[in-house]
Amino acid sequence: MCGILGVMATSPVNQLLYDGLMVLQHRGQDAAGIATAEGNTFHLHKGPGLVRDVFRTRNMRALPGNWGIGHVRYPTAGSAYSFAESQPFYVNSPFGIVLGHNGNLTNAEQLKGEMFRLDRRHINTNSDSEVLLNVLAHELQSSSHGYELDVESIFQAVAGVHRRCRGAYAVVALIAGYGLLAFRDPYGIRPLVYGKNETPEGTEYLVASESVALDTLGFEIIRDVEPGEAVFIDLNHKLHTMQCAQQAVYSPCIFEYVYLARPDSVIDGVSVYEARLAMGEFLAEKVKQHIPVDEIDVVIPIPDSSRPAAMELAHALNIPFREGFVKNRYVGRTFIMPGQAMRKKSVRQKLNTVGQEFKGKRVLLVDDSIVHGTTNHEIVEMARAAGATKVYFASAAPPVRFPNVYGIDMPTRAELIATGRDDAGIAAEIGADALVYQDLDALKKSISSIRADLTDFDASCFDGCYITGDIDEYYLDAVEGNRGSKPKNNDEDDDGRASQQLVLQLATEAQER
Repeated sequence: MCGILGVMATSPVNQLLYDGLMVLQHRGQDAAGIATAEGNTFHLHKGPGLVRDVFRTRNMRALPGNWGIGHVRYPTAGSAYSFAESQPFYVNSPFGIVLGHNGNLTNAEQLKGEMFRLDRRHINTNSDSEVLLNVLAHELQSSSHGYELDVESIFQAVAGVHRRCRGAYAVVALIAGYGLLAFRDPYGIRPLVYGKNETPEGTEYLVASESVALDTLGFEIIRDVEPGEAVFIDLNHKLHTMQCAQQAVYSPCIFEYVYLARPDSVIDGVSVYEARLAMGEFLAEKVKQHIPVDEIDVVIPIPDSSRPAAMELAHALNIPFREGFVKNRYVGRTFIMPGQAMRKKSVRQKLNTVGQEFKGKRVLLVDDSIVHGTTNHEIVEMARAAGATKVYFASAAPPVRFPNVYGIDMPTRAELIATGRDDAGIAAEIGADALVYQDLDALKKSISSIRADLTDFDASCFDGCYITGDIDEYYLDAVEGNRGSKPKNNDEDDDGRASQQLVLQLATEAQER
């Protein structure tokens, strides 16, 4: 995943973009970049690290202009940082375009071939975002016939992108001399929202991955960008919108609500915080069925994203809620770290126990999800070392059995703890006395209970159903082969769905998110 931001302002925009990226820092800590526009000239600075490390005073001074975009990047597991793959990306033909992308194109390799053979365009990196940029540039050239652009031709170009690109993509782009463009894939997998701010000089617009960026920057939320929709703000600050996909289906990524998004964000009309509270309510009912409630002395969350669910679960079970772990916020997320040894070491650096909350107690630990299991095993060991007499474990999400191919960095099938194990086997693996997983139907209801008409989701990491319909066994075999993983035999597949059990890390090794 990544965080993207686009602003059309009435005054210098560099500080707005910087502040917005700071708010979206949780969506990417590997690299950051800002591009601004001044007339027909783009100014761009990007580099590795956190936003605060990439941008110094001298860099900010070199980013003049009243409109621009920003990007924070998350790494692919096992891949080293490459400056060439930092975003935003730039292309100068046929129109100057700077683009930032959150998501993952599942047909990136096919498009690379088309770029070279048919479109006569050169792709210089392994990033699918550069592919997406060149597809957009080619479609703009086709829709404008190589001359002047207008709003209609811009929207026609986005329609062309939808016809050619597969996978997940939320995009912000600057078109030199024309304005700010934002669009979302026809399934709405990755989030995108926009809002406005009225000033004496006119209306300002902001597009971002999460609503929290609009809140903190003082913008009024207008609404989410619809699946397949494009939003264009011209240089006169006039807002244009159009549905550009022939068939659009609302299927947002359910893992955004579980873990990725900040709890103070609202995604597709659903408060992430309220959704996580509802997850706790549903999870409490499941816990009652599997663990005697009178055998639990205290409920303790694994910070931070599981806290609302754990708090509501404790309330529903009438069990004390306590903070038993203190988090070091300067250690990266462990599920994207390559290698078991590195993840194990990171857990100890990341969390420390509050001993008195464990000593002599039967504790129920609550986490948002279980991916590798390495983190969870270490946490259970820490709880026992702190004096817990029993350690139960509950996950606010179902078992993660399939990696996500739409922009979330998850491990291969062989690295997923739920592969080939039932709940009891997973409990034994992480060292817990009992383990309770959320049901997928309950997870979906925790969101649809807040927005009744939102019932379809991308839940592929839980059920292996890839909604874009283009993920087959050949594709998955090829990707796992590139990563050096041994595919699972068909007769080893419990569900009889070999193409879904042959899991995918991401569509390309060096892509972001």
